[in-house]
Amino acid sequence: MQRFNEHLIDGYYAATWPWRARFRKVRARVGLAPVMVLFYHRVADQNLSDWTITNDGFRRHLDWLQANLEVVSLAEAQRRIALRYNPRPCVAITFDDGYGDNSEQAIGELIQRQMPATYFVTLENVLTGKPFPHDAELGIDARPNTVEELHAMAASGVIEIGGHSRTHPDVGKIRDVEKLHDEVITATHELASLIDQPIRYFAFPFGQHANLNDAAINMLRSNGILGFCSAYGGYNFPGDDPYHIQRIHGDRELSRIRNWLTIDPRKLSGIQRYQPCYANAEGDA
Repeated sequence: MQRFNEHLIDGYYAATWPWRARFRKVRARVGLAPVMVLFYHRVADQNLSDWTITNDGFRRHLDWLQANLEVVSLAEAQRRIALRYNPRPCVAITFDDGYGDNSEQAIGELIQRQMPATYFVTLENVLTGKPFPHDAELGIDARPNTVEELHAMAASGVIEIGGHSRTHPDVGKIRDVEKLHDEVITATHELASLIDQPIRYFAFPFGQHANLNDAAINMLRSNGILGFCSAYGGYNFPGDDPYHIQRIHGDRELSRIRNWLTIDPRKLSGIQRYQPCYANAEGDA
């Protein structure tokens, strides 16, 4: 079934290639090429789940990205959005949660290739060593990263650590201000102290429209966080809101990644962007 779906995607990709090529050419000519951001969770060869890609699969992704796109840091991607100018399609790589399996091969692969990535970490799991609830429910034995692994990543100069809440809750449902502040701000500050480096970016757990929270977003802004990431898919273009960075899931099938990152016309018009309600300088909504 998976191979059949890949054939369908490949057929659609080929049929829409003339449109894709023309779109990319026109956008690049005027400096409005897309700024895309991928997010992965776990790279491992055992206990595979819907949020796991094998090490060989991940290497194939990296090979394709290096051959077809400019790979940039999340900060550089944000800069190009804010600058309103990007002459060539580019992509940034991110990870969510903080799986120990990633340190066995995937992170070393990125460092060896000097491909920057931002690594969003759920603090409680790193501190306790307990598996993520969504893995435990499925009986998957997948350890979180250790503090030592995060230190090594941060020291590489290639991997930047980001905040991903304290306990991986649905932040969109939190109405208690103190709890919200603890999950989003206090936990991020504690993570910064843990790795002895500042945290500049935050990714909302789950990352769908319903999981985002304007109160949390304004807390992030007022506490010096430079931007936040969602995870519902979507492209960023120069001139978009640079504080909100939309991300695309790193599906296991290379055909899906290729389809996304060469600009799928269906997704271009079919995904509604979340528009935060920012507080003004006085703190009023």
